[in-house]
Amino acid sequence: MRERRLQVRCVVPRPLAEVFAFFADARNLEALTPSWLRFAILTPAPIEMREGALIDYRIALRGLPMRWRTRIAAWDPPHRFVDEQLRGPYRLWHHEHRFREHREGTLVEDDVRYALAGGPLEPLIHRWLVRPDLRRIFAFRSATLPRLLGCDAATTANSPCPEPVFS
Repeated sequence: MRERRLQVRCVVPRPLAEVFAFFADARNLEALTPSWLRFAILTPAPIEMREGALIDYRIALRGLPMRWRTRIAAWDPPHRFVDEQLRGPYRLWHHEHRFREHREGTLVEDDVRYALAGGPLEPLIHRWLVRPDLRRIFAFRSATLPRLLGCDAATTANSPCPEPVFS
């Protein structure tokens, strides 16, 4: 199993407490996800975010419907939380969300360790399907987050979010 890593950093011109509160509401994940994934949360509201919380989703990956279950593996408000896939399209999905005060607002960092099912086609599947999809998903998220938090275009133009980094 080859473990890969995706890192995204974005400065949002809003206070730390406000940004973390937005992420602490699992329902906001739907708005942060591109429509082409047909993402829906199946777990009934309200979802109490805490270590050990289980959240079920439905997505359509390249048109193929599937279920995804995550567990909140760490919960440290307002600085970080970790979600781990228990069932879904990846062999490994460990997503750490970090939040820090920044002179221009809040630094939001995503650090994802992931792996695909093994096999001889894995490098090609990653290069031509998975990596471009993850790039699009996290670019959408970085572009959408400031708007969802009520930031105007002029404010966010001063603190653009760079492209995701894969390793």
